[in-house]
Amino acid sequence: VFSWGSFHNAAPAVKKSRVFYGSLEEKERERLSSEAASSAASGSDAVKAGIEAGNINISSGETLEMEERVSERQQEALAAFERRRRARQITVSTDDAEVKAGLRALGEPITLFGEGPADRRERLRSVLSVVGPDALKKSRRDEERAKRSQDECQQTWYHEGSASLKDARLWLAKYSLPRAMRRLEAARAQRDVTEATRTIRQQELHKSLRNLNNFCSQIGDDRPISFCHFSADSKMLATASWSGLCKLWSVPDCNLIRTLRGHNTNVGAVVFRPQAGVSLDQSDVNLASCAADGSVKLWNLESDEPVADIEGHSERVSRVSWHPSGRFLGTTSYDRSWRLWDLEVQEEILHQEGHSKGVHDIHFHPDGSLAATGGLDSFGRVWDLRTGRCVVFLEGHLKEIYSLHFSPNGYHLATGSGDNTCKVWELRNRKCLYTVPAHQNLLSAVRFQPTDGHFLLTGAYDNTAKVWSHPGWTPLKTLAGHEGKVMGVDVSPDGKLIATCSYDRTFKLWLSE
Repeated sequence: VFSWGSFHNAAPAVKKSRVFYGSLEEKERERLSSEAASSAASGSDAVKAGIEAGNINISSGETLEMEERVSERQQEALAAFERRRRARQITVSTDDAEVKAGLRALGEPITLFGEGPADRRERLRSVLSVVGPDALKKSRRDEERAKRSQDECQQTWYHEGSASLKDARLWLAKYSLPRAMRRLEAARAQRDVTEATRTIRQQELHKSLRNLNNFCSQIGDDRPISFCHFSADSKMLATASWSGLCKLWSVPDCNLIRTLRGHNTNVGAVVFRPQAGVSLDQSDVNLASCAADGSVKLWNLESDEPVADIEGHSERVSRVSWHPSGRFLGTTSYDRSWRLWDLEVQEEILHQEGHSKGVHDIHFHPDGSLAATGGLDSFGRVWDLRTGRCVVFLEGHLKEIYSLHFSPNGYHLATGSGDNTCKVWELRNRKCLYTVPAHQNLLSAVRFQPTDGHFLLTGAYDNTAKVWSHPGWTPLKTLAGHEGKVMGVDVSPDGKLIATCSYDRTFKLWLSE
């Protein structure tokens, strides 16, 4: 029997801890290798069987690149960050005018609704961040280049002319200066006439012009009649038609003298040489005509076939005009140039450019010193034939100039235009003297009275021709009677007869009773 006390006093046995030296890894490796060795034989057979059966796939070293799929939203965000980074690096002018100029150069609106200078600057910066800062420099470079080429186009340039042109210029100077002196002497003599006498003469002229009546109307062709011109002795009238025929009529009885056959297309003009019917022989060149196919033909009064062809124009020749001497012929073409032909040496001595569109009409100054041209660019030019320079630039018409005519006084020039007006230019101060609001449609022809220029005649596509006093520009008479557009007008050199020709295939003679 144990007593409680003795049991309680007995010490418990100490538990010895087991200590391991070294690692378990080696033991484990040994165990695995021994297991692997035993199962290798059976395992390798099983793997081979699995591969053959197609249940186990082992790659032979090929690799497949995986696409980095970045979402579109991420890309946009990255692009926006990149743009902002670029925008921060772009320097933009703080001058608002420069900012606007930059936006305009890039084809952007220069201002948006409610936009201030700061917002505008930011907008330019954001645009530049997209197109690149070089775009602005490039557009400025292009602008400068265009401006430079435009300036070059506007420069006057000269090239060396032929010896025959120099001879012609000298001849023209010798011809025109004595004529100018005689004209000025006559003007001085006119100045000595008393005011009362001048007024009486003017009143008589105005009275006779108000009494103008149509005394002869003749069907001239079966196509529209485009042009009419009196001979120097006022006894013949030449008409040109769209049928290609030119006809000579006796004046004032309007009998057909001869039909000139040679053109195959619309004839633009037929004009008598200045001395035709006076000092020229019948067999000499008495007329010139031009047509829409670029042909220019010369005629005498004996044959109905041309005596010569002037070749050189490839485009439409709208008008021909004789120099007062009868030696030179001017032609205007839709190739934007006009040409001067010397019939003595029988060659083209001047091919003058200067208009930006086709040239429609040409007229020579009564002295023979100047030529006026006008065309589809709405500008007129007055050329000095003795130097070759454009001495007056006529700017003011809103549409094409279809007709020009110098006054016998030598210092007034009338131009008729597609803007329905006739302008009278003062050549002494190179300004427009007066604008005659002449017609309801385009003006096809303007003519001063050839003797002393005391009236101006205009013809237009409103089927009428009108007579205006000069100076004063008051309407004296409306010549109404044509059923179609008035294509051409002329005043006889003796100042008594007026001829009008029209789209209605007739020409009419008007006489003061």
